[in-house]
Amino acid sequence: MLARDRPPRAEKKRIKPWLKKQWCIPTMSAEYVACMEDVLDLYAEPYDALRPVVNFDEKSKQLVAEKRAIIAAKPGRVERFDYEYRRHGVANLFAFCEARAGWRHIAVTERHTKQDFAAQMKWLVDEQYPQAERIRVVMDNLKPHKPASLYERFAPDEARRILRKLEFQYTPKHGSWLNLVEIELSVLERQCLNRRIPDAATLQREVAAYEARRNKARAAITWSFNVDDARRKLKRLYPSTPL
Repeated sequence: MLARDRPPRAEKKRIKPWLKKQWCIPTMSAEYVACMEDVLDLYAEPYDALRPVVNFDEKSKQLVAEKRAIIAAKPGRVERFDYEYRRHGVANLFAFCEARAGWRHIAVTERHTKQDFAAQMKWLVDEQYPQAERIRVVMDNLKPHKPASLYERFAPDEARRILRKLEFQYTPKHGSWLNLVEIELSVLERQCLNRRIPDAATLQREVAAYEARRNKARAAITWSFNVDDARRKLKRLYPSTPL
């Protein structure tokens, strides 16, 4: 039997250049490593209720309403909804999480400006932790996440009063995996947001119910990755040291 005149069969594990995946590619630099190790050391400190470590982040949620009535599920048939929908704008969610205490809070707002960020920091100081000596806030390096934002919202005396109780700790750029509130936001997405929500009032009710249930259960986040682990497992991120 003669072999057909054609190329050999491609192997299953050959490169497929048409496939792509979005990824967070860290920057290999001393700055990245320094920020990472600062955050990891902070997480490794013994728990101190007077100096809580609170993670902070924000995300948007598109508000979407149904155009046609949903057909309810029944035996032998799943719930069905139409592919068309009505857009009702976008809401913002500010998320706080004290991982060790099993506490989280999600605030629904219209925007996420510097003034909105400043209002959230005031709430954190005055409402959630009025007895704390110092609140260590871990967050990313977005432009609104700066002490200057409080001076844009409040009078100088008030801005300074709030900032005296805050200590900002920034994750490295492209290092959002270090922010524990990202884990909480992932749970929130799966359990609450992964569906059509028509308006801000409904979003507020659903988020409040989620928050109350998780806080009642004191659902904590256990973090065990430390600096030694980073130097061993993420060695490729460290700049080479000249002899």
